[in-house]
Amino acid sequence: MDWGKFDKKVDVKALQEDVKAAKENDFGDRPEIPDGEYEVMITKMELKESSKKDPMLSIWFKIMAGQFKGNLIFYNGVMQPDSQWIGMQIHNNNVMLRNVWDAEDDEVKFDGFEDYNELILDIAEEVVEQDNWHYQLKQTTNKKNSDFKDLEIVEVLD
Repeated sequence: MDWGKFDKKVDVKALQEDVKAAKENDFGDRPEIPDGEYEVMITKMELKESSKKDPMLSIWFKIMAGQFKGNLIFYNGVMQPDSQWIGMQIHNNNVMLRNVWDAEDDEVKFDGFEDYNELILDIAEEVVEQDNWHYQLKQTTNKKNSDFKDLEIVEVLD
């Protein structure tokens, strides 16, 4: 069996980081985070493919204090190119990006997926790697589908 063919399909270094993060954050037995507000920081942000192969903005928020300190809350903003809702999906992701970057409307815009990826990488470089951005994040249960959570940056903390 040629196991190396699978290495060509993944970013091994990124996968090693994901495994490390899973170990540190105990993904296998993590508690359900109840609705509420949490002080968080971003540990990972990227544009990736969803399980259905659609583009998706993925943001990992790590809770910084309280009972759920160290646990993660995930933002997964899927953008379905074949959907009538793609404009709204991109708008929602733009709002989230503006809020985490504390940016003006004209600083975050969609000019195609390649440019969007570069923008997300630039924002991630600042808010993840500099490690000095903290937020007040509000999580609520989605009114239309209780299996999903809505996330809102309430405040950028100093």
